[in-house]
Amino acid sequence: MANKLDPMDLKQIITLHQDGVSNRKIESLLGISRNTINTYMKLFKACAYSFDELLLFDNIKLRELFPSHTTIDNDRYNELMQHFERINAAINHPGFTFLFHYNEYKQQAKDPYGYTQFMEHYNRKHAKIKGSMKLEHEAGYEVFIDYAGKKLHIVDKETGEQVPVEVFVAILPNSQYTYVEASMSQKREDMITSMGNALSYYGSVPKAIVSDNLKSAVTRASKYEPDVNRSFKDFARHYNCAINPTRSYAPQDKALVENAVQLAYQRIYYPIREMTFFSLEELNLEIKKRLIDYNNRLLARKGASRKELFQSIERSYLKPLPSLGYELKDYRRAKVQKMGYVYFSPDKNYYSVPHRYIGKSTQIHYTKSTVEVFYNHERIASHQRNPAMGIYITNKNHLSSTHKAYTEWSPSYFEKKAAKHGVHVVACIQGVISNSIYPEIAYKRAMGIIQLHRTYSSERLNNACKRAVEAGAFSYKRIQNILKNNLDKEGTVEQMQASNTPHIPTHENLHGASAYK
Repeated sequence: MANKLDPMDLKQIITLHQDGVSNRKIESLLGISRNTINTYMKLFKACAYSFDELLLFDNIKLRELFPSHTTIDNDRYNELMQHFERINAAINHPGFTFLFHYNEYKQQAKDPYGYTQFMEHYNRKHAKIKGSMKLEHEAGYEVFIDYAGKKLHIVDKETGEQVPVEVFVAILPNSQYTYVEASMSQKREDMITSMGNALSYYGSVPKAIVSDNLKSAVTRASKYEPDVNRSFKDFARHYNCAINPTRSYAPQDKALVENAVQLAYQRIYYPIREMTFFSLEELNLEIKKRLIDYNNRLLARKGASRKELFQSIERSYLKPLPSLGYELKDYRRAKVQKMGYVYFSPDKNYYSVPHRYIGKSTQIHYTKSTVEVFYNHERIASHQRNPAMGIYITNKNHLSSTHKAYTEWSPSYFEKKAAKHGVHVVACIQGVISNSIYPEIAYKRAMGIIQLHRTYSSERLNNACKRAVEAGAFSYKRIQNILKNNLDKEGTVEQMQASNTPHIPTHENLHGASAYK
């Protein structure tokens, strides 16, 4: 069954076309049928949008505009490519014939290609590497990346333990200008960071990034984004270039970057073999020093150094870097809570979303600086990331009218509302807030006290609050009882003492101290 072409691939086709790459080369670079590319190019040109506008569309919009399908069955094609690897291993054996291997493939394959298609696919993929044919690499066309098989080490200051680190290598094949960097792992985060640093080192971007074995260099770090190629494609889209994961079937391309790794062993590994590094930063600083000498070394056959070839030839064919660096995205799922927030587990805090999504399941896309919330692939909220734990990050436009009023509550807010009803109400509200551990509870009590003026008037509320303040009883219930029992209409304790009037009325059953002698 045919598979829908990924919107990321559509954008890579457009990007390469804008760079002047022919459809035949795009086919080789992305592993997509040229007929499919031709079909999509016709669709692109026939639509109402320019290429630049299409690149700005999100994946949902592109799927709606271009629902066409590729003619490649990926499982069937992958099975054929695996058989080609066995052919290449036996191609120099006496008596080798393609027909023999085709018959073997035909018996083993679930849905084999015909012999003509079999040979067409093989020649398209491997014609360049027959015999010892030398590949000529276009300036600015590709950058090859790989990890060195041998690791370097840093030393833990506290334990003295040697910690192995990975070594990332990138090379521009035309000038052979090389970049080397140590990282803690080959995981997605470290690999993409190293790739970004390599492009910054070159100060420019080629048309494509070629990885020997992308899946071995990147782990499935996110539960909700297991497609590693998609993460790398997102990186490439930011830098306006393409990813070529198909070149693992091209041994001579592999030899190019492996040769750079071998030279790194000689020019970098060996000179620093007796040096001790206590951090990755120290190690990379030394690598950069050695890299300067390495790229300035004269290439005898070319009569110039790698750096000279890069500056004089290749750099002019490369594209400029984007104004901002790439930030790797990660993903989480979260349900919108009743208050209109999603819980962001990495930082243990909360971000608001429009209140109409309460109860919905969403996906959070986050980087080091931003947090975005998506529902059904549509972005519904975007926030600056706040690393503080246990806090609520709120966009007031997301909240209902009730919740908006709630977010404005503060000591000054309630003091301002209390001032309309008298100075004693203000003093009482201040006492309520200062004597409460939890502000939210104090705010509710304060609001309840202020609302009593609707039933009893501002004057009576002010008098009731005066009695409560004198007694040190900052309680909604206490003030409500004073008003219910009309105690606010009686004089205060101080007023009764000042008038020398007994506060207990005279009665015939009352006896003085003499009655008990």
